Amino acid sequence: MRFVYHPDALAEYTDGALYFDERVPGLGADFTIEMDNAIAVILEAPDRWRVLEEDVRRYLVHRFPYGILYTIEDGYVLIVAMMHLSREPGYWRHRISRQPGAE
Repeated sequence: MRFVYHPDALAEYTDGALYFDERVPGLGADFTIEMDNAIAVILEAPDRWRVLEEDVRRYLVHRFPYGILYTIEDGYVLIVAMMHLSREPGYWRHRISRQPGAE
């Protein structure tokens, strides 16, 4: 199965990598590896993780305080948010009403 980032989720991914790399050189690369591995695990069995709200599911990343929020669409997984766990809950809800087309 393939996946597509919501544009805001992709920005969160990039911002997270930059943030960690500014704190400790190389930590941004570790962040991207961890997030990419998490997405690979999600794609193996996307219905494995619990539904958080409506049809949005959440995978908790192990090494970093992040959750990956996603929906299962026809033929692909839509990454809705790459959410830092201290962020305001539900800030991403508006993203599920205007889903981008599959690329």
